[in-house]
Amino acid sequence: MARKSGRPPRIFRKLHLRLTLFCTIICGAILALMTLLCLAFSEMESRESHYADFQINVNMLISHFENQSVISHSWLSQIQADTQFQMDILDNGNRLAYRRLNPLHLEESTFALVRQTARETYAIIEESFSRDSRLSIHAEFEFPYQGENYYASAILIPKDSGVLNIALLYPLTGLYQTIRLRRLQFAAADITGILLLWSFFWVFTWRMIRPLIASQQKQAEFIASASHELRSPLTVMLSCLSAMKHASPEEAAGFSQTIAQEGKRMGRLIEDMLTLSSTDSLHITLQKEPVELDTLLLSAYEKFQPLAREKGISLNILLPDQWVPPCLCDKGRMEQVLSILLDNALSYTPAGGSIRLSLQAASDKITLRVADSGAGIPDSEKKAIFGRFYRCDKSHEDKSHFGLGLCIAWEFIHMHKGKLWVEDTPGGGATFVAVIGGLL
Repeated sequence: MARKSGRPPRIFRKLHLRLTLFCTIICGAILALMTLLCLAFSEMESRESHYADFQINVNMLISHFENQSVISHSWLSQIQADTQFQMDILDNGNRLAYRRLNPLHLEESTFALVRQTARETYAIIEESFSRDSRLSIHAEFEFPYQGENYYASAILIPKDSGVLNIALLYPLTGLYQTIRLRRLQFAAADITGILLLWSFFWVFTWRMIRPLIASQQKQAEFIASASHELRSPLTVMLSCLSAMKHASPEEAAGFSQTIAQEGKRMGRLIEDMLTLSSTDSLHITLQKEPVELDTLLLSAYEKFQPLAREKGISLNILLPDQWVPPCLCDKGRMEQVLSILLDNALSYTPAGGSIRLSLQAASDKITLRVADSGAGIPDSEKKAIFGRFYRCDKSHEDKSHFGLGLCIAWEFIHMHKGKLWVEDTPGGGATFVAVIGGLL
């Protein structure tokens, strides 16, 4: 039975949510990992670039001091503004009292600690620096102090009057602000990417699940319809068995005949259901071979001619005048398709009507037509008739048809990579058209 609600079953809603969550987590984790790698390389390059710039500026500063005998306050102001260096300069132990060299107002003990670190770690010792030396010595290193990070340099420059001892600090505030801003940008990009991934996978997984929902619903409808169809002959059989206990021998014989008829009817239904089940599970394989379809049509015509004559229906066949090449197909399945279409036409064509069986070959395709002069099929039901347990005429009294034949025929034609549809017969009635390829 069809579901009354448009919502999918709860199990599929859970599956949809879990698939979306799983795909988003996996892709989000990959995205985050790639982001962290890119961010790590970017930060490493930024640090190396900052440190290289710091060393270049230090070397420029040393070169200027080496070549100048007079230290200009204006030049010091300019170099401080350009490099953001915080400097402490001692000339033969005398501090250059120029506050603009230290805009952050760092304490003298901070610069003393820089000189001490350079002394202990890099052997930058003023006492061992001879006045006869002509080369400057210096060391650059990272210098964390009171929760702040700096690049530091300790410099000894020989002068005629003695030694110029310079300690300088370069605050890394700008570098860390740039790194934090970049991290925020990457985090925002990742969050946006994960939201987009969630949206994409929400739609994508739903499209993947939707055929499963449709298949499950069709399966439920198939089981419900099959149960209903099986219940009818079973009820008749049980009723006849119950009545036979108190019936006369003549009546019992009639009941036995009814039971046999209903048993055969149930057997045909079960066989049709097993055929459809095999096509659904892809257990049916086509045994293709060269088949002369005009001969196949003649065999079908001869098989159904007696039944058509018995019902007072005119059965005709129309074959092409020219030779029809063999077609590579499954002979047994094509015979079954023709039997279904002809049996369907005989069931819905009244006495005095006509059925025409025809074949046409063109290019590498072959077209089969079974046209009847019955009541026809409304346009609104032309696609639905190939569904399972569907009957166009609900009041039809022929109990041998369960609404599975056309569905089986459609499946077999589809397995041949062909098409099967129905169209109106000129003058009234329905024409079933099957087109398959494979002409040799």
